[in-house]
Amino acid sequence: MRVTLVTHYFPGHRGGVELVAWEIASRLARARFADIVWHASATDEPPDDEPGLQFEPARACNAIEDRLGVPFPVWSPAALLRVARAARTAEVVHIHDFFYLPNLVAWATARLSGRRVVVTQHIGSIAYRNPALRMALAAANRLLGRLVLGSATQTVFVSRPVLEYFSRFVRFRRPPLFVPNGVDGQVFRFADEAQRRALRASLGQEAERPLILFVGRFVEKKGLAILRTLAASVPAARWIFVGRGPMDPAGWGLENVSVRGSLSRKELVPLYQAADLLVLPSFGEGFPLVVQEAMACGTPALVSDDTAAAYPEAAGILLSEPLGPGDPAARWSERIRRLISAPAALRALREQVARFARDNWSWERCVARYAEVLRSCGS
Repeated sequence: MRVTLVTHYFPGHRGGVELVAWEIASRLARARFADIVWHASATDEPPDDEPGLQFEPARACNAIEDRLGVPFPVWSPAALLRVARAARTAEVVHIHDFFYLPNLVAWATARLSGRRVVVTQHIGSIAYRNPALRMALAAANRLLGRLVLGSATQTVFVSRPVLEYFSRFVRFRRPPLFVPNGVDGQVFRFADEAQRRALRASLGQEAERPLILFVGRFVEKKGLAILRTLAASVPAARWIFVGRGPMDPAGWGLENVSVRGSLSRKELVPLYQAADLLVLPSFGEGFPLVVQEAMACGTPALVSDDTAAAYPEAAGILLSEPLGPGDPAARWSERIRRLISAPAALRALREQVARFARDNWSWERCVARYAEVLRSCGS
């Protein structure tokens, strides 16, 4: 099957959307299920071509993300023309999130050419503080989202709240599917206490001092404003931030904060395993992959109610707090202080968290569902 895949970035950008796209595409290609040509911004180096998977970097300007923290690359006209040609000749066009211009070009060309379109939708409503951004996204969801998701041959959602949000105003051609992302259990593995002690020592981490981890882009949507307050109000813990973006914690001037920049997923594993807690006060992004990866390593996660709602099956072991109303930072600070003051309880939760991830999240199951979707669309 000839598939044209379109995302805003390649996996080297380290965002959740492109990492999910990589897992699905690379596994389908290795299984010789499809020949996939992947179009994405040349802002990051693409992986090397391999049998069944070819990469087409698109010349793009990434100033919007650099200045505002909003991942919205602007492709050159030549790159848009190239993706349109690819969509015209593919058997199936697969796009991740409808919002981006190249994705819209690929969708429109495929529809005009009578090609099948699969849309994987990751993001729903985002309560940006900037009213212009908030209104622009809401309008795009209502207008473009209704059009693209409603006309797609098949729409797939990675979280239930996003599915429910769009179901309020989109009339789908086929019933939409919920397909949760997977976790690579060979990479993200549980570490026992002896292994954790060794890892913490290698990080220069005192045995009894709590270690709190954040992984993600340094932008508003990820809760960086709240995290700055949390790190300042919980100085007893060491905070490690992994990522990049305009709201860089390196500039906060806090002695208990260290920044590791953007790491590969394998480089993240020892940090996940060593940490006592992953903290992610993000909103409007479904169920982030970093939560699944941390839990697979046995690290409990404290997330927003918005994120926890994306996977209600994990309610018993996924720690959560609301982001509003009132003073969310005060509530989150108090919750974190309570958690780290009972280290034995956190350690006892580790095996439960890892077992849940192992039993519920698998890339093999996820990719098998996508193979079924593509097969039904291509026939």
